[in-house]
Amino acid sequence: MSGHSKWSTIKRDKEKTDQARGKIFTKIGKEIAVAVKAGGPDPANNPRLATVIAKARSNNMPNDNIQRSIKKASGEGSSVNYESMVYEGYGPGGSAVICDILTDNKNRASSDVRHIFDRAGGALGGPGSVAFLFDRKAVIATKAKDGLSEDDVMMMAMDAGADDCDYRPEGYTFVGEATSLATMRDALIGAGLEVVSAELEMIAQQTMDLPEDKYVSFIKMLDNLEENDDVQNVFHNVNLHEE
Repeated sequence: MSGHSKWSTIKRDKEKTDQARGKIFTKIGKEIAVAVKAGGPDPANNPRLATVIAKARSNNMPNDNIQRSIKKASGEGSSVNYESMVYEGYGPGGSAVICDILTDNKNRASSDVRHIFDRAGGALGGPGSVAFLFDRKAVIATKAKDGLSEDDVMMMAMDAGADDCDYRPEGYTFVGEATSLATMRDALIGAGLEVVSAELEMIAQQTMDLPEDKYVSFIKMLDNLEENDDVQNVFHNVNLHEE
């Protein structure tokens, strides 16, 4: 187990990627709707909803917005149904990209994503075209806890069944097998950590560097994907610069 997980090199910090609060709230609102539809409006009896609410609060989403999203999804008149899809393909420089989609208009989402890939000089592929380059993992982010050393957090990770852990002063990220998401989450909560997000993510088996011109095009493509309301998550295999 290392002190730095691979996920941190391929997924940009949310404060940098989702600059518009409205975009964040729209995406989280969709997740709330899907969670409510799947398990009901009570977070005490719906772990998935509880996790999304924790994510919403970590992104400073007002409680009124959260409750409004829950009521809208659970109301008898609610007719909005979101469809989950996955698009994958190649970006600039042969980079591999996977997009998680949550949309109420499949045709719009497909057209928009394809246009973003094409404009960047990339191309969408069929199912499985790049997925074999990634591993599906459980990724859980928590807030930091006073008094815990890096060794303490590593021990928590091992006890929770995590394979990897990224320790930072502002919080910790734990990575494990996809099938361990629920048990890891419960174990970390039981250890006294506040979970911010618990999700399944696609982690690249190997990462790559891009030449500067391709890198600039790739970042523009990444920004365009992440600004699209239908795109919930973007995973890739590119090493990102710190700046």
